[in-house]
Amino acid sequence: MKMIEKLQHKYALSKQGAIDMTRACISVTITNIVLMMPAGILYFLIKDLLEGMFTRDRIGFYAIASISVILLIAATNFIQYNATFLTTYRESGVRRTTIAERLRKLPLSYFGKKNIADLTTNIMGDCAQIETASSHWIPELIGAVISVTIVGISLFFAFDWRMVLASFWVIPVAFIIIITCSGAEKNAIRKNSAVKLTMTDGIQECLESVRDLRANNAEDIYMDELEGKIRNVEKQALLTELKMAVYVNSASIILKIGIGTTAVVGGALFAKGEISILTFFMFLMLVARLYDPMQITLQNFAAIISCGVQCERLDEVLSTPMQTGTEEMNNKGYDIVFDHVGFKYDDATEVLKDVSFTAKQGQVTALIGPSGGGKTTISRLAARFWDVNEGKITLGGEDISKIDPETLLTNYSIVFQDVTLFNNSVKENIRIGKSGATDEEVEEAARLANCEEFVNLLPDKYDTYIGENGSELSGGERQRISIARAFLKDAPIILLDEATASLDAENETAIQEALSRLIKNKTVMIIAHRMRTIANADHIVVLKDGVVAEQGSPEFLNGYDSIYSHMTKQQLKSQNWKM
Repeated sequence: MKMIEKLQHKYALSKQGAIDMTRACISVTITNIVLMMPAGILYFLIKDLLEGMFTRDRIGFYAIASISVILLIAATNFIQYNATFLTTYRESGVRRTTIAERLRKLPLSYFGKKNIADLTTNIMGDCAQIETASSHWIPELIGAVISVTIVGISLFFAFDWRMVLASFWVIPVAFIIIITCSGAEKNAIRKNSAVKLTMTDGIQECLESVRDLRANNAEDIYMDELEGKIRNVEKQALLTELKMAVYVNSASIILKIGIGTTAVVGGALFAKGEISILTFFMFLMLVARLYDPMQITLQNFAAIISCGVQCERLDEVLSTPMQTGTEEMNNKGYDIVFDHVGFKYDDATEVLKDVSFTAKQGQVTALIGPSGGGKTTISRLAARFWDVNEGKITLGGEDISKIDPETLLTNYSIVFQDVTLFNNSVKENIRIGKSGATDEEVEEAARLANCEEFVNLLPDKYDTYIGENGSELSGGERQRISIARAFLKDAPIILLDEATASLDAENETAIQEALSRLIKNKTVMIIAHRMRTIANADHIVVLKDGVVAEQGSPEFLNGYDSIYSHMTKQQLKSQNWKM
């Protein structure tokens, strides 16, 4: 079982995948041994001819033996094909699905550490590389090593040991040469992956920011930088291939020397009469049979070493702890309580320190304060996008860290500051808020979010496709579609992160009126910078430098020289400013 577990981690396999790889290695070993049987038949045939023992009875024996070996080769090749290729392709599908499911269950803090292009490479490129290794390289390598070892030991006892040493000494030496390069090769592969990722990021950034580059006449400068990144990939690829070629070719040369040592030692022993011409001939035929496939095996061994980097990257995903919890909630109401919460990203500087407040059901709790104070982090923690480092957060008295994230999120309608829309119709973009919602429900949610005004002007109304990430719509229109999703979901908790930031005053007022109808008997947590957005909030929490600087009702905070009252006065001044 320990071997199975080691294979799982080393090659990012499922348990069944590790078992199948073991079977594949065994089947390759058997196939390799069976493929050597014709040489054995040929040896005994020539021996009989030389000794005058080739009779009619022997003709039948060799005919039956030859047919049997042919059938055995066909059977073992069939078994090997199923054990290597078919099981590998099945495992590859399992691996991709497992990674996707794993990513779905990982905390969002993991994605904060990862580049999207890097994760895409994990799912597509790394999986494809390991698939090739599992189907072509690993079983062939292990099977070759085991079968050559078995044949070598058998020949050692059956024939002259000096001929065995003369023929086989080059194989371990060649493998040692490849093994010594493993560290340098892995390092080169890591550098290669890093420069490829930098290039991919550069291309993606160029495509996403082409409008700004043109507007600022910065295209030539950016393209020069991008060309440098592409050249780095080319340079690193050449260096990686050169390092690998030096070691592999050195090992191949050593193998060729084995033919020479076999001929020299065999010739000397034959001249002394210590071995027969038949034995000499057999070993020459053996090295010709062994060395060419072994050379390919050495190349595969180098490829397996380089594949270790991809395996480590996938194993990192598969080994990262998932967010888990109960799928049944026993909460009493929907009060959200932050109880001495502390949080930091990646064990770095603390973002939140000893944060305590309550967002009560049926009330609007507003989070305000200077940028970087931790407002968005609080909203993410409330929905368990991350888990707290200190203290706890409860929903209706139940610790949310003990609840399965997907179960927990059925209670939340969330409107993010950065809206994500899909290249689909307006109707389907809103329907994401509630799978299976009727057209009437979708249109009612759109009306509440004040979408009707612009939807009715679109060519196909609610069936109009809005482009990638809603590129056919304005920022305010995109934001309203996002708000419509929240209305459609109609969850008991509403999180709004700058939900009205892209709206003009008229639409903001309309949304606030709709929200006032929606929030009845619900828990609402809103993040805003504009004071007019939260003028009617029940409770205000002012965050500064990751701590609760002050909290209370708007009337209470306006009653003294508070941060809230200062922010309100400053915004009134800015509204009266004229150019």
